Amino acid sequence: MAEIRLRDVKKSFGAIDVIKGVDLEIKKGEFVVFVGPSGCGKSTLLRLISGLEEITSGTLEFDGEVVNDLPPALRGIAMVFQSYALYPHMTVYNNMAFGMKLAKKSKAEIEQSVRQAADILQLTPLLDRLPKQLSGGQRQRVAIGRAIVRNPKVFLFDEPLSNLDAALRVATRIEIAKLNESMPDTTMIYVTHDQVEAMTLADRIVVLNAGVIEQVGSPMQLYHTPDNLFVARFIGSPAMNIAACTVEASGAESSVKTADGASVKVPVNIPASAVGKKATLGVRPEDLRLASDGDAIFRGSLLLVENLGEIALLYVDCGDPQEPIIAKLDGTVNMDRGSTVGLTADTAELHCFDENGKAFERTA
Repeated sequence: MAEIRLRDVKKSFGAIDVIKGVDLEIKKGEFVVFVGPSGCGKSTLLRLISGLEEITSGTLEFDGEVVNDLPPALRGIAMVFQSYALYPHMTVYNNMAFGMKLAKKSKAEIEQSVRQAADILQLTPLLDRLPKQLSGGQRQRVAIGRAIVRNPKVFLFDEPLSNLDAALRVATRIEIAKLNESMPDTTMIYVTHDQVEAMTLADRIVVLNAGVIEQVGSPMQLYHTPDNLFVARFIGSPAMNIAACTVEASGAESSVKTADGASVKVPVNIPASAVGKKATLGVRPEDLRLASDGDAIFRGSLLLVENLGEIALLYVDCGDPQEPIIAKLDGTVNMDRGSTVGLTADTAELHCFDENGKAFERTA
């Protein structure tokens, strides 16, 4: 296992700055997930840690030792890519053992390591098969097993489930979670664009945007107390609803006024200097409920109902049909398109952001 520390790490490709000064500490045995939109730099950051890309400036430390110039083979890492990259003519056993054979390990050591990894990943019955005889999920588990046998200090996963269909992604995600539990001393860094993977696997999530870190925290910290609008909108599905508003009152009785004139108390401490300024009100779809007359935060015309069985998603036009308010309600809801819908939420579930998109400090 290894403790990893990045100090003002930057990466440029010519005149293009891709990583713009990242400071991050990853503890020994921690499972950290990098998330962000396409092009945010998450895979590049992983490649800097692995040694597959050179750091332009800043320092990268493993257990206090600067490893900027250390080649990948000497960093004690094992990487699992989106592509399985298995040798098609080799059995599962030989694919997993190949790296150890190159390292001149003894037959007994190879046998023990491969069998142990196969047990962890439930691959023992498949050891004599060729890759073409495996499903996509099984092939990805073989790729993970090939990494396990190296007994690395750090596991690096670069979108390993992207090539799998929905059912296989769920099954393989469970296998990775089990792997993490079975190897509690191994540091794992996982890159994904899928927030469900991030929320279910991570000890901590690192949210990246345009080469900078927006927020680092546990899944629930990012969900309940996002630092800014970007994190608030990125974490959660469907995304958090937002609405323009104006700060009406500050302090312990902070409130905002929506575009349609509704006065809404918010559980944040807004400074007096922000009164009268623009702000953004946020509420997650799952926190909304149908409102009685006069109790609505949002009111508008129903554009669409998506009945998903257990739940129903209501899309309500509250003035901008391109950005409807989405409510996640019980699947038994039965409403007609075009009907007027009022939506509200408990005050404690509301979020508020200043004119620059930074979250106001929440009250206790």
